[in-house]
Amino acid sequence: MENILDNSEINEVMNILENMSDEELSVQLLREFNNKTKELGTLLMNKDQNLDHGEWKTRCDDAKKAVDKVIEQIMKHK
Repeated sequence: MENILDNSEINEVMNILENMSDEELSVQLLREFNNKTKELGTLLMNKDQNLDHGEWKTRCDDAKKAVDKVIEQIMKHK
């Protein structure tokens, strides 16, 4: 799994969203960002004890890719 977001990256994402002229799109992207980072965080905390390590790692990798995709969409509005 690639590196997790650090605070400076989160701050940059939030600044971009706050300064977007299209408020509806900003809210939509923020909601998607929150949902995807929540999914990743839940997996990283390994709350589902029924997952074996391989499945857990695969799901974490997929969740991180989803977060990266949302960040990429947000960064286009920089």
